Formats: sequence, C-alpha cells, structure tokens
Amino acid sequence: MDFIALLAEPATWAALITLITLEIVLGIDNLVFIAILSNKLPAAQQQKARRIGLTLALGMRIALLLLIGWIVTLQAPLFDLGLAGAPGPHGEPTFETAFSGRDLILIAGGLFLLWKATKEIHHNIDGEAESGELLDHDKGLAQIAFGAAIAQIIALDLVFSIDSILTAVGMTDDVPIMIAAVVITVGIMMVAAEPLAKFIERNPTLVMLALAFLVMIGLVLVADGFGVHIPKGYVYAAMAFSAAVESLNIIGRNRRARLRGQQEASRTARS
Repeated sequence: MDFIALLAEPATWAALITLITLEIVLGIDNLVFIAILSNKLPAAQQQKARRIGLTLALGMRIALLLLIGWIVTLQAPLFDLGLAGAPGPHGEPTFETAFSGRDLILIAGGLFLLWKATKEIHHNIDGEAESGELLDHDKGLAQIAFGAAIAQIIALDLVFSIDSILTAVGMTDDVPIMIAAVVITVGIMMVAAEPLAKFIERNPTLVMLALAFLVMIGLVLVADGFGVHIPKGYVYAAMAFSAAVESLNIIGRNRRARLRGQQEASRTARS
C-alpha cells in the first residue's frame, strides 16, 4: 500500500496522532538534557548546539526506522546470568537476569545520565569545575567545549531514539507513518527547544529541578534494563507536579520582586 492510500484511511491518522503524542512525551527527557547541556556553552554556540543535537536525533531515528528489522532483534536475549530474582507478590521474579541488546543500551544510557546529572548537581552545589571546564558563576554551571557537548548529546540521542522507536514499533507496522511522526515530533521539539532553554536559563532554580528529573529518568532507564518496568505515566506525573509547584514559586518570587521595585521607586519619588 502506497503512502497516499495510507493517508486516506482514518486508522492511519489515528496512529499518526497517537505516535506524535507518544514521541513528544518520550522526547521531553531528551529536550531537557539538550537544554541543560547547551546552556553550558558560550551564548553564541547555544542555539547551534540545540539545532545540531535535534537534527542528529531526527537523522538517528529515521536511520533506525529504516533498519527496523535489526532494531527488533535488539529485544532478543543475548545472555542469561541464571540468577533468580526474589519472587514478587504473584510468584514472578522481581527482576530479569536475561539481557537483550536493548537492555544493555538502556542500562548504559541510564548510568551515563545518572553520572552526568550527578556531576552537574555537584557543580551547582559546590561551584567547582573539573579539568577542561570553565565555571560560569552567573549560571552555576561549568562551561564545556562545543565538541564535548555534541558528543554527549549524540550518546543520549541514541538511547532515547532506540527506546522511542521500539515503542513506536508496537503501535504500527507502517514505516512511512513512523517516519512522518518522528519528523513532525522533532520539528515541534526544535520550536520548543529555544524557549525551554531560555526559560531554564532565566530561572536558575529550575536547573536543579531539571537535573533531578534527569536523575529520576536515569534510574528508570536502568530499572527498565533490568526488567523492572516503571510506568512512564507515574514518572511524567511526578515531573508535571514538581514543575507546577516550582512555577508557583517562580510566580511568587517575581511578584515579590516587582513589589519591592515599586516600593523602592515610591520611596525614591518621595525623597
């Protein structure tokens, strides 16, 4: 069936909309990571890094879709440690000891995310930069080289891309629909990347919250690699609640700052 015929079917549009929604939700993690990492670059390079990172994510996902047969084989077990996890409430093992290629990629990506987010939290708290990094005291983040930022973005793009593609495979068999959903999703992310990065930069307290999100996402990836599947809805609900609370804090701080400014202006006018 050609692509034009596919577009004439209501089921195609339903699958496309569902996939776009799913890809956007799964892409939030990637977008937050790119925003934090790009904000550590000099101002002239930040937008370029975000665009390159998202373009690489798009290219990587399309390439993986074209290699869909190989991607599906990543779910086949590669080896089994032969260890039995403690039985759960219904007698099932609490974790798996047979590991597939996907599991190993998720575990490696989760550990990398945990290491990276923890290091950035350390920089924020102690104000220290490691060798090869320059600390920006205004942002509380250690600046890094452009090439290092792109390399780290590529590494996480690969993990998030494989995870999202395997999720998409379970929803439709039509590769053109999956490619269309990925292109539209990355286009939306490109539009949202700049405002998100600027918003995080203007509100330094959000950096710590976003890094905490990345720690949680890293733990979820590692757990998923070990066969402990945490529903993504719980994770994103917690993120949304925390972001809503921090938004109220930001609104309160901005109003208090405006009130202080008005009071100072009033005292200056009277004196």
